[in-house]
Amino acid sequence: MNDINLCEIENHLDYLQLLSNQFPAIPAVCTEIINLQAILNLPKETEHFLTDIHGEYESFIHVLRNASGVLKIKINEIFGDELTDDDKKGLATLLYYPEQKLEIVKKQETNMRDWYKATLSRLIRLCRVVASKYTRSKVRKALPQEFAYVIEELLHENENRLNKQEYYNQLINTMIDIDRAEQFIAAIAKLIQRLAVDRLHIVGDIYDRGPGAHIVLDRLMAYHSVDIQWGNHDILWMGAAGGSNACIANVIRICTRYANMETIEEGYGINMLPLARFAVEYYGDDPCVQFQPKVSVNTHHSEKDLRLIAKMHKAIAIIQFKLEGQLIQENPQYQMEKRLLLDKMDYQNGTIKINSKSYPLNDTYFPTIDRDNPYQLTDEEEEVVAKLHASFINSEKLQKHVRFLYSKGSMYLKYNSNLLYHACIPMNADGTFKDVFFGNNSYQGKELLDLLDRSARDFYFYQDNFNKALLGTDIMWYLWCGEYSPLFGKDQMTTLERYFIDEKETHTENKNPYFRLRDDETCCNYILNNFGLDSRVAHIINGHVPVKAKKGESPIKANGKLLVIDGGFARAYQPTTGIAGYTLIYNSYGLLLVSHGPFESTGKAITEGQDILSTMIVLEKVNRKYISDTDLGLKLKEKIKYLKMLLMAYRKGMIKEQQ
Repeated sequence: MNDINLCEIENHLDYLQLLSNQFPAIPAVCTEIINLQAILNLPKETEHFLTDIHGEYESFIHVLRNASGVLKIKINEIFGDELTDDDKKGLATLLYYPEQKLEIVKKQETNMRDWYKATLSRLIRLCRVVASKYTRSKVRKALPQEFAYVIEELLHENENRLNKQEYYNQLINTMIDIDRAEQFIAAIAKLIQRLAVDRLHIVGDIYDRGPGAHIVLDRLMAYHSVDIQWGNHDILWMGAAGGSNACIANVIRICTRYANMETIEEGYGINMLPLARFAVEYYGDDPCVQFQPKVSVNTHHSEKDLRLIAKMHKAIAIIQFKLEGQLIQENPQYQMEKRLLLDKMDYQNGTIKINSKSYPLNDTYFPTIDRDNPYQLTDEEEEVVAKLHASFINSEKLQKHVRFLYSKGSMYLKYNSNLLYHACIPMNADGTFKDVFFGNNSYQGKELLDLLDRSARDFYFYQDNFNKALLGTDIMWYLWCGEYSPLFGKDQMTTLERYFIDEKETHTENKNPYFRLRDDETCCNYILNNFGLDSRVAHIINGHVPVKAKKGESPIKANGKLLVIDGGFARAYQPTTGIAGYTLIYNSYGLLLVSHGPFESTGKAITEGQDILSTMIVLEKVNRKYISDTDLGLKLKEKIKYLKMLLMAYRKGMIKEQQ
């Protein structure tokens, strides 16, 4: 209390008066100070980092359930040689999928009572360990209401203590006798999953390619503590939900490219019939060779479905190129004139001129393009776009998910000495920040990301007041594919060239110098300092560009200063990366990088106990960190400071205690 003076109290008297409503008397203030001081000495919470999920909901949910292998490690630590490998494998499967595993066990076990007793005992032991770093109050808030009393009793009592041994045994026996053991097992398994990780970070790209982005979002909305750093694929869907027609066209094109109609139709109820009818009318006799969807071997689509999707794919691609051309012409500040390519086509000779060189087109059937005004939509295309626009802005589930992305998301996050952003910070070749112009002003580094964060929110929430003069007519589309978008990080998106030109030299997308400079520790420190972080202890965590582990590339850059944890969650990337994603664990002992093998299916995980093969690398081991060392600790210390002021104000009579 010696560090508190009366002058400081007087300067904060209004705030202290408000605080007194929560703590109306000296005993309440003292109790809270004691509680917060104690919390500061608990171990740092466990953080879990994932990125580039790309709709692969089965892999994502499994990694959430097993906490990137942390729970398997806990099982090995606790039970060691006490259990066989098969028993530990079975216990792990029960933890991840309790209801489904119980159905299998009931068909196999001859003495379920003994199995229940042994399993409950093991789960309680495991739960005690994962709960041990939290206050009783925090654990209590996480308890399933139905079994809160029983779990709390079992967690905080020593079953070997003579006076309580019978009491402990009777709790379990009664649970079995009244046929509640299964529900109790499921509840405590989910509690263990909940307590294994305190904070989940999603470093961008939930959407596209895989079939279940909407399922991933549902799961994230139910998660106890999560933040999201937007990726370019997320911003694309956010733009579509906000009514950007160019974003809508891109979203649908990508869905048709990967035959991912589940997300758009079943997940969000987007009516694709107008596009399908239009595609059949205008491209019915076109084989659409370049627009055949990329599908897995086990696709559930029929050949007839895939032919229709290919026609829809081409139809929406042409609409996209027209809409994008209109935006580029309207917004010279985007500096994307080189992406105006429809007017560079020689439709009679079937060629296209790029950078003064002429290339043959592999497809010359363009029934909806006016040669004299190639960026003009036909009346029928206008009608299709209008109907798609209405479907997107009126999709209740999509709007709910996008509002969640805004409420939990941002362009970047500073958290516990880590800087999280999806792709890059635009830079010059010499390692300085790129000046990016909007209007007459230039922005760079942190101030650029701050501007774009505000702009993305204004686009969705304040469309009538959105500053088009400064940011152009569609900042969300620019964030998706603009040269200096921190979410994209390339000089161009060569979508048209990849469809219509065979020569691969036209497909080149040059990366921003950032992606070379991120190997340089000095550059990483420069970025961290710009964001107000201590470069001696801080790290940068990225996704966006899959790490080609198959070719020997390491996710660890700049002597461990920067970590790239996109390793190929999306199945489409796995042949290139050679793995199925990286995740990161940051616990009280340091940073752990986890490399995952491909996940076959939830069904095999349940029936065969087939877990993801994960390899864990200790990146950084530190003296054990406590809450006092974290961002939360700083907030608690600040709160303690004000509580001490309130305590002195009570004792000095500057604020009266409430009776």
